[in-house]
Amino acid sequence: MTKLPWEYLFVPFSRTNFPDIYDPIWIASLALLVALIVLYNVRTRALHRHRLYTDMWEWLLWTGLITFLLLATGAVFVFDFVVVLVIMAAGLGTLVWVRFRKYPPLFDAYEHQLARQRYLSRAKAARPEATIRSRASRRKRR
Repeated sequence: MTKLPWEYLFVPFSRTNFPDIYDPIWIASLALLVALIVLYNVRTRALHRHRLYTDMWEWLLWTGLITFLLLATGAVFVFDFVVVLVIMAAGLGTLVWVRFRKYPPLFDAYEHQLARQRYLSRAKAARPEATIRSRASRRKRR
């Protein structure tokens, strides 16, 4: 290091200027992009009946796709290091916000809704005569 730390912010992000972190950043961004696509496909197939969970995975997919492709693009087209840092901070911050702030309250409400549905279906099945129509009511409907 020959410059002050804040002077490196406006230096182009290349292998010659940042030999220690250039390769790990672009390789990790592509590896995380592939992992995110695989996870999206696996989880949306498993949770296809639960719209809220597939919505969350779609948020994560698009946020990760934008973030990791922009990081790879920044490495290829030699953006300034400050741009790469802003992309990383905004993208990873959005991923964390979606997963841990936006959807957990919605998941709690959804779990209560499912529990209420299970309770009502059990209560209805506990009295099977309530689900069977009498012969008199069948004649009235015809």
